Amino acid sequence: MKGAHHQASEANCRARLSSHLTYPRRSFCYLAPWLLAVNCRLSKKITIVRGTGVDSKLGCRRALAVLGSVVWLLVAPSVALAEYQPARSAPPSVGGLTDRVIIGFRAETTTEMVSMNAEITALSSRVDLPLTSIDQLGDRLAVVRLAIPTTKSNVEAALSILRADPQVAFAEPDRRRYAHAMPNDPLYASQWYLKGDQVSAVRAESAWDSSTGSAGVIVAVLDTGIRYDHPDLERAASGGRLLPGYDFVSADSDGKFTSANDGDGRDADASDPGDWVTTAEAALPIFDDNCEAQDESSWHGTRVAGLVGARSNNNAGIAGLTWRPWILPVRVLGKCGGYDSDILAGMRWAGGLPVTGVPANPYPARVINLSLGSEDRCPASYQTVIDELVRNGIVIVASAGNESGPVAAPASCQGVVSVVALRHAGTKVGFSSLGANATIGAPGGNCVNTGANEPCLYSIDTTTNLGATTPGIHGYTDQFNFNVGTSFSAPLVAGVAALMVSVNATLTSAEITERLRVGARAYPAASGIPVCRNPSNVNDRQTSECACTSAACGAGMLDAVGALGEARRPQAVIVVPSNVTSGQSATLQANGSTASCGRSVQTYSWAVLATGAGGALTSGANSSSATVLPPTSGTLKLQLTVTDNQGARDTALVNVTATAASSDSPQAITGPACPSELSFAPPVTTPPSAPTGSGTASSGGGGGAIDLWILLLLSGALLWRAARRQGVFE
Repeated sequence: MKGAHHQASEANCRARLSSHLTYPRRSFCYLAPWLLAVNCRLSKKITIVRGTGVDSKLGCRRALAVLGSVVWLLVAPSVALAEYQPARSAPPSVGGLTDRVIIGFRAETTTEMVSMNAEITALSSRVDLPLTSIDQLGDRLAVVRLAIPTTKSNVEAALSILRADPQVAFAEPDRRRYAHAMPNDPLYASQWYLKGDQVSAVRAESAWDSSTGSAGVIVAVLDTGIRYDHPDLERAASGGRLLPGYDFVSADSDGKFTSANDGDGRDADASDPGDWVTTAEAALPIFDDNCEAQDESSWHGTRVAGLVGARSNNNAGIAGLTWRPWILPVRVLGKCGGYDSDILAGMRWAGGLPVTGVPANPYPARVINLSLGSEDRCPASYQTVIDELVRNGIVIVASAGNESGPVAAPASCQGVVSVVALRHAGTKVGFSSLGANATIGAPGGNCVNTGANEPCLYSIDTTTNLGATTPGIHGYTDQFNFNVGTSFSAPLVAGVAALMVSVNATLTSAEITERLRVGARAYPAASGIPVCRNPSNVNDRQTSECACTSAACGAGMLDAVGALGEARRPQAVIVVPSNVTSGQSATLQANGSTASCGRSVQTYSWAVLATGAGGALTSGANSSSATVLPPTSGTLKLQLTVTDNQGARDTALVNVTATAASSDSPQAITGPACPSELSFAPPVTTPPSAPTGSGTASSGGGGGAIDLWILLLLSGALLWRAARRQGVFE
């Protein structure tokens, strides 16, 4: 359908876009739109190569009118126009061949790197396969290269041989995954998704009355890197939100740094150099015949970071969902995505776990955002790393994917908060993946267009860079340079999770996830559209709008107010005796129960739900310590309710038999409820933040009035000069 004008249905939008928004089997950012780019040709025609998804030729007179309208929109209010839903998707199948393999060794294997190298050498000898060590990701997790011809049959045979070794827990290809998408900030008016007017909006505006976040909380954004000099982000040491991060994009299989695009491998510079892909690069063997040329960079990490925490209430640009938590940029994606091994190393480092050959992370994150993935069941290597991070209290949020099918990996892994993209009306966007692994739904952007070249009314506006390939001037997405995809649903959830940790740092990852679910709002009832179903396989795609259910899209719609209310609740803790004897009194202790930051536990109440034979609550019904008489048979069941000084409550259950006692509550809670805040002394001088070239750091929205009028004057002069050259005024 390339070259056809847009039709109203989402299905037609998807069909039209699928011809040029396809990605290889690396990890992709789930991004939707790219910058609106125009190319005035010598034939006095113009081709729109991004944004519309079609090669629509227009006369230069019309092109100049469009450009003039875009400039006018910089100062004009948003205009509500009447669905166009482009979304950048990952490859449709696992696909691709790689000579890199991630091996998980069994528990008895030693973890020292020198010993790991010896183990790989021994494994190579045992299985008679030429293996070369590339990296050690963590305990018993290594990356090796197969020194054999990379054919499908060779790789599959080698994997089967490795998996059969008694000391190997799993062996899987090191595949690529891809990037999926009341403050006084002047562009806040367009940030509908933070307000409460639309059905799926997250109500951050109301939640900020309770908390704007703590400077003791860190959110890691694992993505394409960051533009540190964006004026609505900037480094923490310069008064901004960005911590020193790390670049985990390593050398490609040929030993070069094509994917990294920065001339080197892992280092302490998480800057995004751009991820455009030339036709020649796309054809390179390192990309497994699964990469498509892209003539523009996505600046995906900068877009995601802006949603988590663009500088807010600063009279500039947009507002982030959090105002005070820090952002830790971790670069794991380059050209055509990134290797699983690089992403896994970045995840470990972001959460404060050691990574061989990399300095320890001085700023471990409590929340990790992964707006990336590809269609796949959860690989064992991901589940291994995720389990370790979750045990350490790290909340992992991932986008479900833009393939309209089952939830992609790593969002499909256990312990991950998986986010489905919603339309403004609370229904599933056609492009969003969904299914039983979904945790929650959040705005993902949708356009509600009825014709080609119209503004995208419900774009998820955020920070970006306006450079086509390499970094240029700073800017923001809007209804023409629009921004949609599950990539941008996930950081909204990550931001709310950061607010929750800010008010109650003792909550575990599982508790944050559960309270997010409980705090969510119900999806609107179906009305004239199909009800979403759980996909039966990767080919079962729902490319049109559908009515979400909790079974298909997660517990409900993200609600910042509800989530913060849940996080504010106290935590009931019951410590049960290690030994219980029938006929002898036993004591249940609840004095370990805790309240959220700034609050205190006020009252305790024990209620008997069942007694069993002879069981009873004998004293302490309204005390932190209760005495019970165990039953001779059956189960004595009690419920503890703790209430804080603001009236918030939590409950826990305890079961007592003739010989044992157990509770569904944690046995202990460690650490303070209020996070310990970080601060950074401002430097004596701040170097210029904007790159050289046309425009200023504040252009594209959010700058001062002088900068904006200079931009308008320059734009007008350029438009007049271009028009004169094209003979518009002749």
